[in-house]
Amino acid sequence: MSFHSKKFLSKVAGLAVCILLCLESNYVAAQSSVRSFKDCDGCPEMVVIPAGRFVMGAAPGEEEREALSDEFRNRSQPQHAVDVRSFSVGKFEVTRGQYRVFAETTGRGSDGCFVWTGDGFEKDPIKDWRNSGYAQNDAHPVVCVSWDDASAYVRWLGQKTGRNYRLLTEAEWEYAARAGTTTARFWGDAANMSCGYANGADVTTHAQVPGAGNWPAANCNDRYAYTAPVGSYRANSFGLFDMLGNVWEWTQDCWNGDYSGAPADGSAWAAGDCSQRVVRGGSWEDAPVGLRAAYRVGSPTVIRVYIRGFRVARDN
Repeated sequence: MSFHSKKFLSKVAGLAVCILLCLESNYVAAQSSVRSFKDCDGCPEMVVIPAGRFVMGAAPGEEEREALSDEFRNRSQPQHAVDVRSFSVGKFEVTRGQYRVFAETTGRGSDGCFVWTGDGFEKDPIKDWRNSGYAQNDAHPVVCVSWDDASAYVRWLGQKTGRNYRLLTEAEWEYAARAGTTTARFWGDAANMSCGYANGADVTTHAQVPGAGNWPAANCNDRYAYTAPVGSYRANSFGLFDMLGNVWEWTQDCWNGDYSGAPADGSAWAAGDCSQRVVRGGSWEDAPVGLRAAYRVGSPTVIRVYIRGFRVARDN
């Protein structure tokens, strides 16, 4: 290798280090500006999200680049500008320990939960938030909760604190997940960088989850086959953890197949199929294509699934 080639490579390496240091510096600065609070002992820790405008939905070419199947394409279209007022949101997904207090205080029950059997999803009448079918403790996100359960929890939290707790609107959720970014994921577009930022399907999933050996997965190791304790990965620039991966999160909005006629003010979409609600963010079993800020699905409000939980919002 010539002197000039070595000199060129040295400059490239130096530039790469400089970029990484700048990114890390910006990340640290963003984290230092995060304002968080709790309204009571045992309440979820909340982060104040600033008002702003963002473009909601998948960017042109994103679904094709991610090889999204035809069944799920165009649900995040058309892209549209949304104005979001300031609100507060859970720094973490609601934990099993936090939900336990609510369920035991109110006597909230369960009639079973859909779990993966190795061949498909089936409802198991003895599975619930206490016993999801895989190892969890009270620091893990609660699962096996329906939209009705999540809605009952935020009503209870509001009565307990005197504050207006609720579920996030779908627009608020995407605004919070993006945290000022326009890429497919808050860390960028690269799917195989996910393991430092999110708990999704990966090499650990292939190795430890029965029947998952042929699931699409990220080519990295996030250390957890199932749920991880909340906050196990890097936060986004708003200081929010697990906005992508770990568990799907219920939102307020009724289900609509695309964004035609969607609200532009950040409010919940109260029209459409309200027997289903939007869930966002993907989970520990989802391929990288599902761990994107724009990805969305709908689900019946009464369904409990062992990959689904929620986080809370509060009016400021």
